[in-house]
Amino acid sequence: MRQVQAAILAVFVAAAGPAVAATPDCVAANAYSVARNGASVLVLVNGTPLCRDYANGGGPNIAWGLASGTKSFSGIMAAAAAQDGLLSLDEPVAKTITEWQADPARAGITLRQLLSLTSGITGGRVGRPPSYAEAVAIPAEAAPGSRFSYGPNPFQIFGEVMRRKLVAAGKGSDPLAYLDARILTPLGIKPQRWGRGPTGDAMLAAGAALTADDWARFGEFVRAGGRWGGKQLVDPATFKSLFVGSKANPAYGVTFWLAGGPDGIDLAGRTRDPGESAALQKLAPDLVMAAGAGDQRLYVLPSRGMVVVRQAVQLTRFDRQALRQSGNAPPRWSDAEFLAALLGK
Repeated sequence: MRQVQAAILAVFVAAAGPAVAATPDCVAANAYSVARNGASVLVLVNGTPLCRDYANGGGPNIAWGLASGTKSFSGIMAAAAAQDGLLSLDEPVAKTITEWQADPARAGITLRQLLSLTSGITGGRVGRPPSYAEAVAIPAEAAPGSRFSYGPNPFQIFGEVMRRKLVAAGKGSDPLAYLDARILTPLGIKPQRWGRGPTGDAMLAAGAALTADDWARFGEFVRAGGRWGGKQLVDPATFKSLFVGSKANPAYGVTFWLAGGPDGIDLAGRTRDPGESAALQKLAPDLVMAAGAGDQRLYVLPSRGMVVVRQAVQLTRFDRQALRQSGNAPPRWSDAEFLAALLGK
């Protein structure tokens, strides 16, 4: 596993040059996606669009909710904040959330553990993010680093960390405004929607809605090692460390999914199918992925010079139930099967 992670870092170090990649099988990949409620498939190879397909109401100007695909923006925000001298991933959260200093269970939690979902604080209910204040009040249930727990709570805590750091530095008070100024605007990304809670807190766990082109632009930025327009927009060391899995879950770095291993954890927090993990390891051992409910996907395959966006129509619980009852439910989504179709494997 450490060899795989070292290979990922090596690819990102060498990301400035073009990678050699086979021509993707656009027809096969799009057919696989469309059969599973797919709305868009966009594939860039070394920055050039080679596949661009829309279906089921999708289109070049249609934005789709990224769901938990939003989470990866927090890792990039942290790398930007590190470049600006606002934080280090290895500093205690309690340095900023000072009320944690008197709590032995939370005083030693680092930002890295928080954003790798191994802080010991439960992830919470997916789709129901708390306010920043509510998230900060959540107690730890396990020792830092001992357990992987997926959900929105850590990202809302990070939102409060950023809010306080920005206020202290005289840089406003809105983490989303900071992300927009530092990353989204320079990349030319214009979210059509980014949700906020009742208290006005930006939802960092699942709030963004982007077009396929905008999400692909973010993927290109990741593939380029955090550079854009010839400029390094984030701290390089912090950026590279986003793609190293934890002991608790080798398949998750700091806000990004990785190919991981048979002992990795899937998106619902269950043990991943060993066959799926083995297939991903074989197909794309350097895979970096942002993933959301409804099988929203951003794949970055640095060694192939490839960025892939797959977006889908979000079905309601009632829609899914009706389709199952009618016998028309779409086949299950498999990242390995989709990438195999795309890569002609």
